[in-house]
Amino acid sequence: MTTFIMLTRLSHQALQSPASLEKLSHEVIRRIRSDCPGVEWKASYVVLGPSDYVDIFTAPDVVTATKVATIIRTFGHATTEVWPATAWSDFVQIARTMPPAIIPQA
Repeated sequence: MTTFIMLTRLSHQALQSPASLEKLSHEVIRRIRSDCPGVEWKASYVVLGPSDYVDIFTAPDVVTATKVATIIRTFGHATTEVWPATAWSDFVQIARTMPPAIIPQA
């Protein structure tokens, strides 16, 4: 399974009332569960900055992660960015197998 980090920013049209956000999230979760088997939600955060939310989830492939982002966009009138992520421990293992850079001598 690949880990994905998704940044979401809701449009003003999606923010009818604070109470509507909870209902919207339940509907989005239901749709993702039915349309994207194999997706496992790891964490969700509300953040201050250019994005409103950061979600971390795993999915079997990038096509499934794209479906998750598309569902979020259509339900929440939102923009999303989805990034594949590699755990630091896995990156260290990858880096150990790579040859050193060859720097030409002047």
